[in-house]
Amino acid sequence: MDMPMPVTMKMGDLMSEEEFFQFCQMNDTLEFERDSQGNIILMSPTGLLTGTFNSKVSIELGIWNKENELGQVFDSSTGFTLPNGAVRSPDVSFLTSEKWNALSESEKETFGHVCPDFVIEIRSKSDGLSYLQDKMKEFIANGTQLGWLIDRIANKIHIYRADQSVSVYDSLDVMLSGEDILPGFTLNPAALIKISKR
Repeated sequence: MDMPMPVTMKMGDLMSEEEFFQFCQMNDTLEFERDSQGNIILMSPTGLLTGTFNSKVSIELGIWNKENELGQVFDSSTGFTLPNGAVRSPDVSFLTSEKWNALSESEKETFGHVCPDFVIEIRSKSDGLSYLQDKMKEFIANGTQLGWLIDRIANKIHIYRADQSVSVYDSLDVMLSGEDILPGFTLNPAALIKISKR
């Protein structure tokens, strides 16, 4: 059963990109996203299990990236301005060095106009599944090459690819592959969750 999606405040075009960024800085104890119509989405905090699992996933990707040096890894507080105008913050994301180096220093200090090449969304009890599925489709439509939606509530994994295909695994005990985007990177969500619960 779907949980309620995050709270959306109807804003339209009342805030410019710069004003939205300043709004987020002024309220830095909260996390916001913005959809392509300019509406502000208030993100709820995660529970402890989700938080520690997110952290372990980020660490695994960070270790892989330290060894390969192919780009930059970002945490859940990072905002990306997508080509459709939405500002999104995936739980974990990766941007190639080519895209990172093409950004100006001022863009790197704000919600830069760039779409991550790889994203992970991890469903917590406060997340509606349909909301996360729509968010993953939006990433792919805007240039993300590979995305993993790890639904630890329903014990499923949804894999999104640039060709619009979606694969679903009915288990978290799967060895996921970074494919061509993250060569050599693998992750078994079930193994990390087991560690998180110790």
